[in-house]
Amino acid sequence: MEPSLATGTERPQINTGVHGTTRAAIGPRHLRTDRWWLAPALTAGGLLAFIVYSTWRAFSNADYYAAPYVSPFYSPCLAENCEPMQAGPNWEIFGTWWGLSPALLILIFPLGFRLTCYYYRKAYYRGFWASPPACAVAEPHTKYTGETRFPLILQNIHRYFFYAAIPVAGILTYDTVLAFRDEHYEWGHMGLGTLVFLVNIVLIWAYTLSCHSCRHIIGGRLKHFSKHPVRYRLWGFVGKLNDRHMLLAWTSLISVALADFYVYLVASGAFDDPRFF
Repeated sequence: MEPSLATGTERPQINTGVHGTTRAAIGPRHLRTDRWWLAPALTAGGLLAFIVYSTWRAFSNADYYAAPYVSPFYSPCLAENCEPMQAGPNWEIFGTWWGLSPALLILIFPLGFRLTCYYYRKAYYRGFWASPPACAVAEPHTKYTGETRFPLILQNIHRYFFYAAIPVAGILTYDTVLAFRDEHYEWGHMGLGTLVFLVNIVLIWAYTLSCHSCRHIIGGRLKHFSKHPVRYRLWGFVGKLNDRHMLLAWTSLISVALADFYVYLVASGAFDDPRFF
């Protein structure tokens, strides 16, 4: 009898995927001895926490404006049922027929951008679907179709969500500029909320520009970098950001939630925005 390679959970009685007849017949599910499950568990927990928080704030339709700050979840405001505010774009292009929270009209673009992002796809595929749960750990599914079928084939529209994310980041930049005012809309003032918005917009732009699609658009199709020195320098800059795409994905996700929560605290009266000058 052929000796077992290792002890542990025996090999499932299936003959597809990594357990196919043409693959190495390893008895255990994996040979890793570290806590490989910790990373996908923390990823799933972090994403789930943001989903719960953003869903609550998006449907609450309240406490999203405290002069001069407007929550990034609600800007730009595209419906007439927005809170009266003098900060941030308020275009009301959807008229009076929209009765739900105005955040639902705009969040589809930044959330779609993150949902189809290459890093986030890896994160929630591993964290929620165990596809695969970790490196060198076989996934529990009996077959793999990748992103060739509905609905995952829609991940291919990531580039178009990138195009939509650019103007959204521009609008949030405008909101940050308006944060240099006091509650009477006079310029030359700065509060704690201003710093919160500044950090958030820097991280939003860094994450957006570190996108793989952005890097490919700038220099992915160039055959001779020497003939395009400006694009080459831009491609190099975006490439350096791309090296930190995972870090920027998480820090920007946290910062946009903190910016919204800060506005919520001030708007609800739970916290007074300290002004530095």
